[in-house]
Amino acid sequence: MHNKPPTIKDIAQRLHLSISTVSRALRNAGDINPETKKSILQLAEDLNYQPNRLALSLRQNQTNTIGVIVPNLDYVISTMVKGIDEAALEAGFTVIVCQSNESFGREVVNTRRMLNSLVDGFIISISSETKSNEHFKVLSEREIPFVVFDRVIPDLLASSVILDNEEGGFIATEHLIEQGYKKIAILAGPQTLGISNSRLEGYKKALKKHDIKYDDELVIYCDFNQEFAFYATEELLSSKKRPDAIFTISDRMAIGAMLAIKKKGLKMPEEIGLVGFNNEPSLALFSPSISSVEQPSFEIGKLAGKIFIEQFLNNDFSNHKEVILKPKLVIRESSVRMTRKGN
Repeated sequence: MHNKPPTIKDIAQRLHLSISTVSRALRNAGDINPETKKSILQLAEDLNYQPNRLALSLRQNQTNTIGVIVPNLDYVISTMVKGIDEAALEAGFTVIVCQSNESFGREVVNTRRMLNSLVDGFIISISSETKSNEHFKVLSEREIPFVVFDRVIPDLLASSVILDNEEGGFIATEHLIEQGYKKIAILAGPQTLGISNSRLEGYKKALKKHDIKYDDELVIYCDFNQEFAFYATEELLSSKKRPDAIFTISDRMAIGAMLAIKKKGLKMPEEIGLVGFNNEPSLALFSPSISSVEQPSFEIGKLAGKIFIEQFLNNDFSNHKEVILKPKLVIRESSVRMTRKGN
């Protein structure tokens, strides 16, 4: 009996008041005698009364919960999720996270399940398989708010927070060119994914700027996968057009490429240069340490969270914001030729 949490009914009985009077006082309604209200709130505090959150949320049609759907929880995306969580915590919201594991079907199922569990809206980074945005259009039709971050779908009417991926591809490639590398290969991601294509566009732009001919034999499309990158690099290194530098659009690919380079017995950076993308902490621990493009991951997540909360609280999701953050290049041993001092 003692373990049962106190209810509105208990407070009403103790003070010989009606349940509706107690309910109105706890909801801060204005039509109650101030003295009565004071005694109700005092007793509620003494009894450690907690309102039934679910009943309350159903009545208010709000749970203060945000559904976050991500392709995976690797270093970069988990850092973004930490940013979302911090923005949510500051505003009194809770975050529920689901992974699609790069599967479109799973993304659709996760969206549906979260919708059924009464989230107030979504913050989404799409899977690499996602080509259709029908499941997100359903959210718009039902006026369920959502914000997209990191990876976005074209033609989707929603606020977004992204990295300038083209700029990231450009600064990585231009750095290799400036170090004297002439035949630069790229391990690009899936052709269906916008961020991969943007990073590839940046690579092409840098080649063009420096009058280096684009060669599609030096472009390999593959998943964000270390093993795949290892075999792709082995293939590149044994081809007639062996590159003298490789830019990979993720760090997991860069690690796969580095293992293949070491197996082949090539010296970095003298015989071959390497630049990754994301700047995961482990890259500083390799020998040679690996250069990489860094993105402000935590900031991307926190901004996505702030925009969602701001638009949710103002009930204004028609005003779509697009925030694009800039990457920076972290230069380490893998791409800096030793001869640079004499140049």
